[in-house]
Amino acid sequence: MEPKEKGYQQVNGIRMYYEIYGSGKPLVLIHGGGSSILFDFKEIISRLEGQFQLIGIDLQNHGMTDHRDIPETFEQDAHDIAALLKALPIEKAFFWGFSNGGNTVMQVARLYPEIVEKLIIASAFYKRSGMMDGFFESMASATLESMPEPLKINFLNLNPDFSKLENLFDKDRKRMQSFEDWDDEVLSSIDVPALLIGGDKDVMKPEHIVEMWRLIPDSQLMILPATHGSYMMADFEGNTDSNLINLTVSEVVKFLSH
Repeated sequence: MEPKEKGYQQVNGIRMYYEIYGSGKPLVLIHGGGSSILFDFKEIISRLEGQFQLIGIDLQNHGMTDHRDIPETFEQDAHDIAALLKALPIEKAFFWGFSNGGNTVMQVARLYPEIVEKLIIASAFYKRSGMMDGFFESMASATLESMPEPLKINFLNLNPDFSKLENLFDKDRKRMQSFEDWDDEVLSSIDVPALLIGGDKDVMKPEHIVEMWRLIPDSQLMILPATHGSYMMADFEGNTDSNLINLTVSEVVKFLSH
């Protein structure tokens, strides 16, 4: 699994890192909070690089992309993604966002509808009440020590600068702490086909993903027997459920192909 192309583009004042695998119709992969391209999408890339052109992007403060000293917002990430794709140049693509990346791709669809063909929104949310009980309370007191160890190791492997890890954690935590509920209109205005995916033991409640599915006009819903992301990647203990990931991938391919 080697990228066909990798490198940096100067985007909105920072250097953004990206990797491209495979060929075919472009599918843009957007990782979650505290993460990076391969941490979230390694299993997906290994299964799909024969069928799509996969474009993985490290967002601001994440992975190998530069850091900013401004608050992280899903809208800013959407602006960065659109500018990076323009530079590549990729005019229109499928988008798959996981966790915070799912929130980000919804904002891409809202702000840049012309570049989106279809959306996969995996384990995302749009209202505080949609997260499991206690989530935002725990965010209020979160410290770097509480960041999952695999995410810390992953970041420092890509970017051995501890002060940048601290900045990443600080910006990610503040984004969650200051999150304000989105208006229903953000979702109801999405006018491309969307596939919503969640786990029955995810950090967002299954009922919340159902609520999102009801708001997005042309959308499909898949709730799997899974924890946060274990339907598409290894869990934090390093266990990979290949059969479950294969199921997710086959449904995604079906969704993107029709």
